[in-house]
Amino acid sequence: MPRPLTILPDPPPPPTAIGLIAGGGRLPIIVARGLREAGHPVHGLGLVRQYDAELPSLCTSFREVGLLRLATWAKILTRMGVHHAIMVGKVDKAKILHDPLRIIRNLPDAKTLWAWYRHKSAGSLAKDRRSHAILAAIADFLDRKGVQLLDTTVPISDHLATSGQMTNRAPTAEQRADIEFAWPLLTEILRLDIGQAIVVRERDVIAVEAVEGTDRMIERVARDCRATGWTLLKGARAGHDRRSDVPTVGINTIRNLYDHGGRCLALAAGDVIMVDKAEMIALADQLGVAIVGVAPGQT
Repeated sequence: MPRPLTILPDPPPPPTAIGLIAGGGRLPIIVARGLREAGHPVHGLGLVRQYDAELPSLCTSFREVGLLRLATWAKILTRMGVHHAIMVGKVDKAKILHDPLRIIRNLPDAKTLWAWYRHKSAGSLAKDRRSHAILAAIADFLDRKGVQLLDTTVPISDHLATSGQMTNRAPTAEQRADIEFAWPLLTEILRLDIGQAIVVRERDVIAVEAVEGTDRMIERVARDCRATGWTLLKGARAGHDRRSDVPTVGINTIRNLYDHGGRCLALAAGDVIMVDKAEMIALADQLGVAIVGVAPGQT
């Protein structure tokens, strides 16, 4: 059964201060800039050894925090009068494993341990430890401490996939036929919460994304399909929680797709973040990769 759609709080008007709990990658940078441009002071909490070096300069205040110290996050934000936050960015497990101080830096505080135990005892995490269940537990804890998590996409709506052709290059007739064939299959995969992407060529499904993620799925495709010209379709899981669980593509996606034989990318309009969207589209045009957005019910 798909999880129900989470009803998120409305974002506060500027100049309300917003907290930014940041992992790695470009997305926290783009979110910080979007919040600043909208008139929000940004109070950053960077996960230790994860966040980009540019991020502190974009924040009104900035603190480095441990990965599992949720009570510390809430205490820092509420002491500054911050009651709304966005949590975004990757967590590179390799950086944690190779950190000689990882136990000290990431040791959960007592309140976080208690919250985790409470959710396990209630069954919510004992039965389901997928990312959305863990996110729900984090959001519930922060909310009880006075900090509401907001929709990640609020400050970056201009970086979402839009409906229709986004590149100068249009999909071929064959690629359009593949999209029409595979989009209902992707919709069902998303409903069943299996993965967020599917690869198709000449109406043959070559790969379905599972736990490995889109990039590794693309690499797997190259081993099974020597022909070029295949199409990647990507969307958001049914009832996805936009406080963190938002599908993302970027410049590296285009490079990886092209290097392994892909020539078309179809994205769910309004549901997929395109990091550095303008640069991503420009690179796709340079390489001859078509990008299109598919609106709900379009195919």
